[in-house]
Amino acid sequence: MTTTMSDATRETAAGPDEAEGAVVLDRVTKLYGSAAAVDDFSLEIRAGEFLSLLGPSGCGKTTTLRMIAGFEQPDRGDIRISGKSMLGIPPYKRNVNTVFQAYALFPHMTVAQNVAYGLQERRVPKAEVRERVAEALSMVQMREFADRKPTQLSGGQQQRVALARALVNRPSVLLLDEPLAALDRKLREEMQLELKLIQAKLGITFVFVTHDQGEALSMSDRIAVMREGRIEQLADSTTIYSHPVSAYVASFVGQQNFFEGTVSGDGASVAGEYGLLRPAERITSVAPGERARVAVRPEFVEITADRPEAAANAVEGKVIGVSHLGETQQFLVQLGPDASLISRLPTPNAPAVNIGDRVWCSWRPDSVQVFSEDESVDDHGFTKPPTTTAIPTK
Repeated sequence: MTTTMSDATRETAAGPDEAEGAVVLDRVTKLYGSAAAVDDFSLEIRAGEFLSLLGPSGCGKTTTLRMIAGFEQPDRGDIRISGKSMLGIPPYKRNVNTVFQAYALFPHMTVAQNVAYGLQERRVPKAEVRERVAEALSMVQMREFADRKPTQLSGGQQQRVALARALVNRPSVLLLDEPLAALDRKLREEMQLELKLIQAKLGITFVFVTHDQGEALSMSDRIAVMREGRIEQLADSTTIYSHPVSAYVASFVGQQNFFEGTVSGDGASVAGEYGLLRPAERITSVAPGERARVAVRPEFVEITADRPEAAANAVEGKVIGVSHLGETQQFLVQLGPDASLISRLPTPNAPAVNIGDRVWCSWRPDSVQVFSEDESVDDHGFTKPPTTTAIPTK
C-alpha cells in the first residue's frame, strides 16, 4: 500500500527552513553607495505565514522585499526560498510573485486576458489557462467582470485583478508592496479582511510591506518592525502592541502618551514634572537615578472630574479638545504649556466633559511602560508621527 506524507510530516522531514514557501534572509546587506539600506539583516519567514514588514519610509522594507523577489541582489549574505539559495537567480526563475502599489494592468486587455498573460507567456495549455483564470477570478470575486477593461473598474476592483494575476501562477510566496495604499479607508479595510481570508484559504506565504500599523496589526501572523535597515522587534501583533521592546516601537505602533522623569532609588517609580509615575513592577530596564521615558496608551487613560481615590497614577489638566470617533471619543488634555495627553474611551463610557473643564487623568500601573530616555522618539529618522503625543518638557 502506498502512503503519502502530510504537509506537517514533510516539513518535519525537510526542516522548517526547507518547507515549500519558507523564506530565510541570512545576514543580508544591501548598499547604495556607502549607505546601507539593509544592514546585516536576518529573518526567518515560516511557510504559510502572513508576515508584515512595518516601518517608516527609508527603513529598508521595500528593498528587503525587492531582494526576495530578485529585483535587487544583496551585497552580502544569502536569501533562501524553500531551502534553495536565490543568489544570482533572476525573478522569473523564482516561485514568487509580487503585487505592487501601482497595479500596472494592461489597459487594452480584458480582466481575463490580464490574468492569463503570465500563463500564456509560459505556454500553459489553453484549457488549463481558462480553468486557472476562472479559479483566480472567483477567489477575488471578480469572475463576472472577466470581459471588462481595467478602465471600466474601480480602484478596488483593479487591485483584485492585480492580486488574481499574481495568484494564478500559484506561487509559493506572494510579495505585496503596499498594494492597498491608493484605496480609500473603507475599501482598504474591506480588502484587509479579504487578503487575510485568501491567504488562510490558500496557505501560501504572504510577505506584506506597509507603513500603516493598522494594516499590519489586523492581518499579520507576525510583524517585523524595521528601523534603519534592521529589525527592531519581531513578534505577533499582540506582543508588538502590548509589549514593545523600545520607545521606537511604542511610538510607531499605535498612539502613546510619553512622559519623562528620573527613576527612583528603589526602582518603583519615575519622578517627572507632573508627579510620580508608577508601573506595576520594579523598573529593571533603566537604572535608579537615570532618566527614563514613560509611555501610556490613550485607551488606558480614564477621565474624572475629581481625583480618583487610591489612584496610583493621576495628573490634572484642562480639556482642550473633544473628538467623536464613532465607537470611541477622544479627549485632548493640556497638562502644561508644552505638554498634552490623549485619552480615548468607548463612547458609552465616555465622561460628559467640555472644552475648558478641569479634569483628572488616571491609569493603572499595569498600563505603564518604561524605556530609556536615550531612545528618543525624535531620532528615528522620521518626523514625529501622529501616534506620538506632545512630550512634557524636562
